[in-house]
Amino acid sequence: MRLRFMMRDVVIAAALLLAAPAGVARAEPNLGNWSVGSNDGQITASLHASNKLITGGGALGYSPVLTLACRPDGEPRWSEWLQLNDAVSASRKITISVIVDGGKTDESWSVGPRGRTLVRDGDDGIKRLVSASRLTLSWRFGLLSGRGEADFELAGLSDALGQLAASCNTDPP
Repeated sequence: MRLRFMMRDVVIAAALLLAAPAGVARAEPNLGNWSVGSNDGQITASLHASNKLITGGGALGYSPVLTLACRPDGEPRWSEWLQLNDAVSASRKITISVIVDGGKTDESWSVGPRGRTLVRDGDDGIKRLVSASRLTLSWRFGLLSGRGEADFELAGLSDALGQLAASCNTDPP
């Protein structure tokens, strides 16, 4: 008798599977290596650099993190920032060389708390990335400290920006 009930459950489960619409798949966004979340009231998409920087002591390496963010309410609506483990010696502004798919330009970014975050507000910086596949950011840590460089493979950016814009009830840049 117990076997009969078990068999009946198996038959019902099989029937339900067969009754499910065939070929219907949920289209999940392809975010690549981007991770979407929130931070201080902003919706964020973050990506680790494909290269490593060596810390001041030289013993450990880390990958800088590029974060794109939108604010559901308030200004600036869009911003981007670069998170570092080692501080830059600049206090307010820093010049960053930006290479997008081979095209180079210099931009002024703000230096965040303790010099470990470099920030650029506005959607124009994000717009330059929409059709790009690769981004390289390069900056000076200090007068005698040398340069830092972070390389990013931007696969999945379009879907990540779509999620950010939807969460912020706005259009993507």
